[in-house]
Amino acid sequence: MAAVNFSLEGEVALVTGAASGIGKAIAQAIAASGAAVGLVDLTEQSNEDTAIAISDAGGRCITIAADVTHLPQLRAAVERTEAAFGPLNLAVNSAGIANAAPAETMSLDQWQRVYDVDVTGVFLSCQAEAEAMLRQGRGSIVNISSMSGTIANRGLQQVHYNSAKAAVSHLTRSLAVEWVDRGVRVNAVSPGYTATPMNTRPEMVDLVEKFSQEIPMGRYAEPEEIAGPVVFLLSPAASYCTGVDLLVDGGFCCW
Repeated sequence: MAAVNFSLEGEVALVTGAASGIGKAIAQAIAASGAAVGLVDLTEQSNEDTAIAISDAGGRCITIAADVTHLPQLRAAVERTEAAFGPLNLAVNSAGIANAAPAETMSLDQWQRVYDVDVTGVFLSCQAEAEAMLRQGRGSIVNISSMSGTIANRGLQQVHYNSAKAAVSHLTRSLAVEWVDRGVRVNAVSPGYTATPMNTRPEMVDLVEKFSQEIPMGRYAEPEEIAGPVVFLLSPAASYCTGVDLLVDGGFCCW
């Protein structure tokens, strides 16, 4: 019987939002699984901690400054990654922002900024990555969505974020079927409450204990627990998976 292959050995990956939280954990996991990684965030300096952790563990990476709302910068990030390591065949789009405001008083600027980063930024990232992958006829992209794209979170006023993440999940399905016959798989991972700076931001601190009680597993996820499913979807073990939106939420959406 053939062994199931979860290895990313010899692959080349790009991760947006790699400086902290889930993106940082994903970048480290991808490197530990054997891939060379282009670490993308707003500044190269913000990626230094991630780069040091990867290098100290024997992995290979470079740091790249790019704004996910600007396609030329994303194309340049792909080019730099390929110049350093070879053809790009894996990508994870983790860059995102969140904040809160009542829907009836939310400003258009606040609404638009979340959509610019969380939806348009994911689309442009996929576009730049796929330009490289489609030339080769091979690739795997994972977009980081959220369980907030499936449910409306109790106690949080974030209509912009919830609807943006729903858009990411459906964008993922749409790209998956558009590129399926050209060798590029596109999937999403939708984390539940995870112990990251975003989910412990000031407006949520008082809700952490309450939310933990509402999760069947009784706790927030650690970022590394989101990274594992991402590596699976990138790997040959998931070769028949495309258009998947994988909930990794400790059972929250079951209730």
